[in-house]
Amino acid sequence: MAISSSDRTPLFTADTANTLRLIGYLALAIALMVGDHRNGWLTRVRYAASAAIEPMYRLAALPSQLARDAGDAVADRARLNARNAELERELLLAQARLNRLQTVREQNERLQQLLDAQRGLDLGVQLARIIDVDTDPFRHRVVVDAGARQGVSTGEAVLDAHGVMGEIVEVLPDTSTVMLITDPAHALPVKSERTGLRAIARGTGALDVLELQNVPISADIKSGDKLVTSGLGGHFPAGFPVGTVRTLRNDPSGMFAVATITPSAALDRSGEVLILHPLPDPVGPPAPTPAEGPPAPSESVDKAAAKR
Repeated sequence: MAISSSDRTPLFTADTANTLRLIGYLALAIALMVGDHRNGWLTRVRYAASAAIEPMYRLAALPSQLARDAGDAVADRARLNARNAELERELLLAQARLNRLQTVREQNERLQQLLDAQRGLDLGVQLARIIDVDTDPFRHRVVVDAGARQGVSTGEAVLDAHGVMGEIVEVLPDTSTVMLITDPAHALPVKSERTGLRAIARGTGALDVLELQNVPISADIKSGDKLVTSGLGGHFPAGFPVGTVRTLRNDPSGMFAVATITPSAALDRSGEVLILHPLPDPVGPPAPTPAEGPPAPSESVDKAAAKR
């Protein structure tokens, strides 16, 4: 019986074609694996594929990497801020210690200068420390930590390592008030080291200026002359530095000159001072020497008996 054309079926169905295609792919894969394993055929292909795919990996990992970097940056900034604050505290502490050491060194230098000045004096001296300053702008006075119990008396001179500072004007049991030589109410007899010219140095109310008033126009005084205490008046022993002549000018009358003086003492910087206790002058005639002394008692008795 003949078969009609409509009853013909294909030799390979769709499932058969797919199976053959799969078999072909498997065979090709096996051939490639064997060839690559033995001869390395696909090394360059894998290298090129990896190079092409690597940017994709980096792009995929970029958000997490950015998040980690941001976290590290915040942590590092916090650590840096903490370390910076710690270093600033250490720097401030070191600076404070350095300033303290500088202050102690300067104080030691001042004390050494006062000690040197004390050794060069033939007077009784006492070291005192300034503990208070009068804030009245019209009075230049300081308070020192030595008083009547320490043997201080009114009128005694006060020096620093460079020159005359003032004199004691009030004494309490453990403190004393010193009127500085620049106080408007203070006057100090002085003389020129160069010529011996005597004058009165008066305070002006400024810590860096004294004045010599009523100086004769013909007087031999000029800028740069050094002035020392003259010893007149009894309060200040002679020879202590007072200041240096700065300028000369005529007074309003034109008959006298006025000299401005720069004080030798560091009136606004000294912290320690010397209080002078003048040694008492001997009273009465000097003691007799052995050669001039009275005769021995035995000689006196013998002479008296002889007269009788």
